[in-house]
Amino acid sequence: MTLRSASQAGTPAAARLNQVLAQLGRIVVGKDEPLRLALTCLLARGHLLIEDIPGVGKSTLSHALAATLGLNYARVQFTSDLLPADVLGLSIYDERSLSFRFHPGPIFNSVVLADEINRAPPKTQSALLEAMEERQVSQDGQTRRLPDPFFVIATQNPVEQIGAYPLPESQLDRFLMAIELGYPDSAAERDLLSGGDRRARIGEMTPLADPATLADWQREAADIHVAPALLDYVQALLAASRGHTANGSNGDAGARRGLSPRAGLMLLAGARAYAMIASRAMVLPEDVQAVFPSVAGHRLAGGTRAGAVLAQTLLRAVPLP
Repeated sequence: MTLRSASQAGTPAAARLNQVLAQLGRIVVGKDEPLRLALTCLLARGHLLIEDIPGVGKSTLSHALAATLGLNYARVQFTSDLLPADVLGLSIYDERSLSFRFHPGPIFNSVVLADEINRAPPKTQSALLEAMEERQVSQDGQTRRLPDPFFVIATQNPVEQIGAYPLPESQLDRFLMAIELGYPDSAAERDLLSGGDRRARIGEMTPLADPATLADWQREAADIHVAPALLDYVQALLAASRGHTANGSNGDAGARRGLSPRAGLMLLAGARAYAMIASRAMVLPEDVQAVFPSVAGHRLAGGTRAGAVLAQTLLRAVPLP
């Protein structure tokens, strides 16, 4: 049986997920695919990096996503003088109890917006590494678990702008996806201009889920079936990114570095979540292709846009199963 002839029975959550996308689309206008990818990233238990110029709706997207899913939300403005304790929290001596008391930072929320993350120095950027990978914070000799679900959305300005610190590879690898929003098309921009600031409407949004429901959706996404032929396709993409063609002969993929096995796992997680939103009970090659530029791009090259171009080149080079 081929992938295309397999059962296409939908998932129970698909209808509600599309209601989530429809509500988000009323706030972030004309960005259907970026919104779908952002929700995909959350369902795959990953973290999202949005690289774009100021003023295209990056912060609005994150706040609207948290409001729609009924999640606690915190925004941290990353600046050149931001300290790790400003993100993680710190212990303050309590004279009444004669002991130190930990005051949690904004990282202890379900959705954390690290706004303009590349304007903070590397020491502060690195404060997020353990939280994003292990979903915990180790400080003052204690390990504190972060809430579940836990989702970091980081925005960054293009690296050529003044005052930006490029994210190191170890930090970039913590993000399952990296996307751009871009300018709206003419119709969407006219809708924005005539409708006023959409951020004012976020407080009026009705939550369509809660943390428990989202956790159920994440577990359901992880169970979406992946056929062996689809695994062959993912392996071929990984091999091509490392400077080889799908049949193993040497070639030049144009990538600065190849994709790791962990990137392959993240690619599968993203493809499963994308298939779930599309009401499919199994992953198709189209799901892998839809998420591959966002999963692979920032790992293949420093900039989101340049990496996405390389990812598209790889997709054209590797035949479909």
